[in-house]
Amino acid sequence: MSDVGVRRGTTNLLAGVSWSVELDERWVVLGPNGAGKTTLLRLAAAELHPTTGRVHVLGERLGRVDVFELRTRIGFCSAALLARVPPRERVLDVVVSAGYAVLGRWREDYDQLDTGRAQQLCKSLGVAHLTEREFGTLSEGERKRTLIARALMTDPELLLLDEPAAGLDLGGREDLVTRLTELARDPDAPATILVTHHVEEIPPGFTHLLLVSDGGVVAQGLLDDVLTSDNLSATFGQRLALDRIGDRYFARRANAD
Repeated sequence: MSDVGVRRGTTNLLAGVSWSVELDERWVVLGPNGAGKTTLLRLAAAELHPTTGRVHVLGERLGRVDVFELRTRIGFCSAALLARVPPRERVLDVVVSAGYAVLGRWREDYDQLDTGRAQQLCKSLGVAHLTEREFGTLSEGERKRTLIARALMTDPELLLLDEPAAGLDLGGREDLVTRLTELARDPDAPATILVTHHVEEIPPGFTHLLLVSDGGVVAQGLLDDVLTSDNLSATFGQRLALDRIGDRYFARRANAD
């Protein structure tokens, strides 16, 4: 992204954003509600065009490429997708149908290679025992992990995860963080961008951080360099203290002097 802006009416959702993600990097995008995180991700998913500036995704410039073809190279997991999955759809079909970019199994023909890959992805995301269940019977964490398996089904070059831990209880969050840690440390995994509100949801193995607030970039770069109390405080508009235990981060409001 080069000097990118997105405007709706008189409101700037993004302004002056420049950002580059390499194919072997694992990025976290962190910021408060309304900061522009989801808008950034929709640009990266080729679902949205910038009002100003230039966006290149996987070497293709938005506005000069067939976005429908480009999207087949991108895995995208979001709350909007979660809401569109038919509740009576079989879990294995939710995953395997990504090959045809459809939701809801119709008359598509999947061979053993397709179903085998779907089953392997379900195993790696911890939902292999649920493949015959209806999607609507799953817990929130199980649904999120199923959709990540679906996002990986087409072997994408870019994986986008929009607040995958939102709505999960503590156990569900920690299970998801563990799965995403394994994915981040896999050298064959695609470039990954994870959007979140909370530093506690950052999986070990993620390498870079983009902090955003009010539609602009506060700081970006290597996670260990960028994730500081001062940068967090500037991002969220209040004094915050950052703690690190092992490979995990925790934030809280700083005590007044």
